Amino acid sequence: MINILTNTYHTYQIPESPSGIVELDMGCGKGRFTLALAERYRDRCILGNDLMLGRLRRLQKKVVSRKLDNVELLRASSLELAAFQLPIRSIDRIHLLCPDPWPKDKHEIKRLVCSDFLSRLRRILKVGGILHMATDHAPYFESWLRLIGKMSWFECADGASDDVADIQTDFEQLWLSEGKVVQHVNFRMKE
Repeated sequence: MINILTNTYHTYQIPESPSGIVELDMGCGKGRFTLALAERYRDRCILGNDLMLGRLRRLQKKVVSRKLDNVELLRASSLELAAFQLPIRSIDRIHLLCPDPWPKDKHEIKRLVCSDFLSRLRRILKVGGILHMATDHAPYFESWLRLIGKMSWFECADGASDDVADIQTDFEQLWLSEGKVVQHVNFRMKE
């Protein structure tokens, strides 16, 4: 089932999982990472969100065909999801992989990762929770490091996503096939 959260102002109730662990593939796109994560960790609740309903419908068919009962798909804006649609301190690990870098200076304002967005993530990450980010765009990556370096509630967490380092999104596979470098970084919520 796809849960439609666009144009709603309620908090989505995350289903229970045997382990109690909840992971969010934010901006899951076609869902390659979401599916692999759910297959690897069947005892965890895996959330995948995207705005593109067609993508989510195709992904839902794959979830059903693979008999993955630990996946919840959310049609939602990442900003709104973090701001009020997920319960406070409910997520153990967020994967934000290859978001659009909006590389032109005039488009930079459209970038998802900014101080406002990172402050919203603070609301939904559990204490000790992990923010796992990746991009092929070096200037965007450097801006992440600068921004997060100013936020006292995050600390570097090298190796916190080593267990999923072999799983690649469609974009990551594309960038790597083109010889680009995809940089990953992890941060832990301190407070």
